[in-house]
Amino acid sequence: MTILNQLGSLILGSVPTMILFVLLVVAYTLLVRRPLEKTLAERRLRTSGAVEQARGAIAAAEAETAVYEDKLRTARGEILAERERRLKERQAERDRALSVAREQAGERIRAARSEIESSAETARRQIEGAVAELGDRIVQTLLPKATAVGEVRQ
Repeated sequence: MTILNQLGSLILGSVPTMILFVLLVVAYTLLVRRPLEKTLAERRLRTSGAVEQARGAIAAAEAETAVYEDKLRTARGEILAERERRLKERQAERDRALSVAREQAGERIRAARSEIESSAETARRQIEGAVAELGDRIVQTLLPKATAVGEVRQ
């Protein structure tokens, strides 16, 4: 029984400590834990809200980037089309200039040929005239001798 009496007095002495411990746990819960949990919950909400907002901003930026890339692709296509159009115009101008130059060269060639042909014709006439004149001279030169030789033979 002494053990029970001693045990009873220990329990009775520990009651105030247990009451203080329970009060301390209740005070901790009311003063520290609940405000801390509330603050952490608000922080999670703000953080997750900010993350969602950031994801939305990223999605909007990607959509805007896609729009800009499409506009850029369109502009590049227009630039290439304009460059090709200008290139075709320059080629057409070059072809026209070459055609005009060929026509002018052809006209010059025809004029030169006709001039050469007329010069050749004039030279032929002069040669024919010179041949006839030379033939007459040769005949005149040879005939008096031939007539003199023919008269001596007779």
